[in-house]
Amino acid sequence: MEIFRKKTIYNFRNDASKSGLKKKLTSFDLAAVGIGCVVGTGIFVATGQGAKFAGPAVIISFLIAAITSGLCSLTYSELTSMFPVSGSTYSYSYIAFGEIIAWIIGWDLMLEYLVAGAAVASAWSGTFTGIFANFGMKIPGIITKTPMAGGIIDLPAVLITLAVTLLLYKGVSESAKINNLIVGLKITMILLFVFLGVTHIKITNYHPFSPYGITGVMSAASIIFFSFIGFDAIATAVEETKNPERDVPKGIMICFGVVVVLYMSVALVLTGIIPFSKIDINNALPGALSYIGINWGSALVGVGAVIGMISTLLCVLYAQVRIFMVMSRDGLLPKVFSNVNEKHGTPGLCTIITGVLICILAGVVPLNIIMELCNIGTLFAFILVSLGIMVLRKTMPNVERKFKCPGVPFTPILTIIFCIYLILGLKPATWIRFVVWLVLGLIIYFVYGRKHSIIGNNQVINESISNDL
Repeated sequence: MEIFRKKTIYNFRNDASKSGLKKKLTSFDLAAVGIGCVVGTGIFVATGQGAKFAGPAVIISFLIAAITSGLCSLTYSELTSMFPVSGSTYSYSYIAFGEIIAWIIGWDLMLEYLVAGAAVASAWSGTFTGIFANFGMKIPGIITKTPMAGGIIDLPAVLITLAVTLLLYKGVSESAKINNLIVGLKITMILLFVFLGVTHIKITNYHPFSPYGITGVMSAASIIFFSFIGFDAIATAVEETKNPERDVPKGIMICFGVVVVLYMSVALVLTGIIPFSKIDINNALPGALSYIGINWGSALVGVGAVIGMISTLLCVLYAQVRIFMVMSRDGLLPKVFSNVNEKHGTPGLCTIITGVLICILAGVVPLNIIMELCNIGTLFAFILVSLGIMVLRKTMPNVERKFKCPGVPFTPILTIIFCIYLILGLKPATWIRFVVWLVLGLIIYFVYGRKHSIIGNNQVINESISNDL
């Protein structure tokens, strides 16, 4: 069937050679992109939200989410070493399963990154206004809350998104340099929180350890899985990497190792210095330091959180733009999304469109709804990546793999089990929204994408030439 037509490695490499993107990124830059994307809203906001569901047992919730992401990072590393092209799961699915599955996963990735960007912008706004409130300067809720929360628009979220969009429009190398600096700063602030808080831990705060039982742990894991979203953004930067076969897997592994250590440390200290019921969801780390009387540390970490989440937003926006670009290059979306600005070497118009879409989401949709949508989209993508590894081991056994996922098929099967476990912890309303999004995507594919597919049109041309001969 034509909807299951597949791209080849040659197709992707040929597209990459014509992309016009500049190859400037190293494994360190990629790791920083991943850390910048992962370490942000999750550690500054989702930690507190998870603790509300699980209590101190949020540490176990983090562990479950970390294992799931860690297993999936192994599969991502193999795929990126096989296919050094942008597009992440979308591109891999095009090879393993065919066009219709690639479209579904590409559409799913749009949901993941668009809502992730909106979630980061929304959380940034909450932390930003929280800092002002700590100094007695309250910004009117009418311009800091969404319509569903009693305001008109979340203006700080919109403004920060516009600023980051402009930065990405200017160029990838400039963005990478700023991102590296911000990543260093926010890691320093997180370590400062751990250093200041560890001596104030009270064992009594860990009791009861799991007040809501396994249900609470599962619900928290489903929410804070958002904390680990982003390492796959590294895979979208392949075409701008100097040595992708080597640097991308290395960047993913460095990113994941740093993230796990930071998250587990923060979860342990946070729930140890303040009763979980008193954690300020929108200002978790700075609020906890204020609770134990370290106001100067609270202010410093708060500023670090505000600055740090900028790099998270930057990396999420970057990843979304590259997904749009690759799908457009394949003809499944309008060509405007893949046009590269000659001056800056970036998909300029696509960057602006993406920024505007995230502004709309962040300005009008509440954070809790955004986070749950982001999680279900990402977990679905991880399931397809894991299936893709097993399929490609059978269908393309001779393709060079500079990194091989250990324990296949058991590792990807275990990843799928963990992903399904976390999906089951999400609310039914989230499932409904996700299904509606997928149905909308299928309509767009059959109305536009199937007819404009580059692979499909090339097949028609080749068949026509063959018939003439």
